Amino acid sequence: MPDPHLTPLAQSLPSTVPFVGPEAQERARGRPFAARIGANENVFGPSPRAIRAMQDAAGSVWMYGDPENHDLRQALAAHHGTTPDNIVVGEGIDALLGYLVRLTVVPGAGDSVVTSDGAYPTFNYHVAGYGGQIEKVPYRDDHEDPDALILRARQTDARLIYLANPDNPMGSWHQGPVIEEMIAALPESTLLVLDEAYLETAPAGTAPRIDPDDPRVIRMRTFSKAYGMAGARIGYAIGAPTLIGAFNKLRNHFAVNRIAQAGALAALADQSYLKEVCSKIAATRLTIADLADQNGLRALPSATNFVTVDCGADGAFARRVLDELIARDIFVRMPFVAPQDRAIRIGCGTPADIEALSQALPQALNAARSGGR
Repeated sequence: MPDPHLTPLAQSLPSTVPFVGPEAQERARGRPFAARIGANENVFGPSPRAIRAMQDAAGSVWMYGDPENHDLRQALAAHHGTTPDNIVVGEGIDALLGYLVRLTVVPGAGDSVVTSDGAYPTFNYHVAGYGGQIEKVPYRDDHEDPDALILRARQTDARLIYLANPDNPMGSWHQGPVIEEMIAALPESTLLVLDEAYLETAPAGTAPRIDPDDPRVIRMRTFSKAYGMAGARIGYAIGAPTLIGAFNKLRNHFAVNRIAQAGALAALADQSYLKEVCSKIAATRLTIADLADQNGLRALPSATNFVTVDCGADGAFARRVLDELIARDIFVRMPFVAPQDRAIRIGCGTPADIEALSQALPQALNAARSGGR
């Protein structure tokens, strides 16, 4: 029986969880994972300077965090060559996406939002939760397809287009000029939501040249990936002041705690450490690609802190490989939608993580192939 306190929209939403965390899986299994390389976390961790700053801030955690995120916004503005009015800080990109949908999608009006089928799913949950109409287009050659996204936006008079560059879950990316051409082709009433969570780990030339005052696009960034602070839940958006200022009308002003603000500020200041981490990630991507090749698999090119590995068959086989790896204490995930679900997604782990994977992968593949007979 439905709860009478819920709105009709809430009652209509499916009972689903987009991600089952490794902690939940460990509880169900009754033992920990040997390698936690499935959640796109940065296992190399944050800058030591960020850790010290967070430790120092812990003693003052009895105080609310600065609701304006003043110092961090000032530092981010200097880092990006813009003004604080172009930047809003929030409790991760996920929360900022929710606020953005709430600002732009009229509940019950049939407003459409365009995304790629199989792209980052949390955005879709926000759209559905606020009564928007989700329109999806397929990937093209394991890349999100800017032309198809624009075409569907024109066909549906879309309020938003979501595109991640680099992409999750495939690790693929477009060069900056491709994104610039996409922005130039946007329908007049459509805002591009450009998720750049993995931009720091991408090759030079991936970042498009965008005027921060351009009202046609909002860029999402995070401290969760290359900066190694996923557990702190802190991200930010860059956009035109009129749009950025609107977030203040409904955001949770005390959502970003003092410890996270202090850590992000110190992490941003330690660009040399960020460069070291990105080098480790790039080297680990090559190691994972070599391991895939040794086992008759194909690693897809990646600009992220994970590698998507084509298992060479269909989604059912890839799911068996994933299940067999989990049974051998290796936490990985996989894309959700065909044909991208032919792959598994492996995070750039520590040397110990990759060694554990190298031992488990041949066994998992043998077991998965046996199960398919």
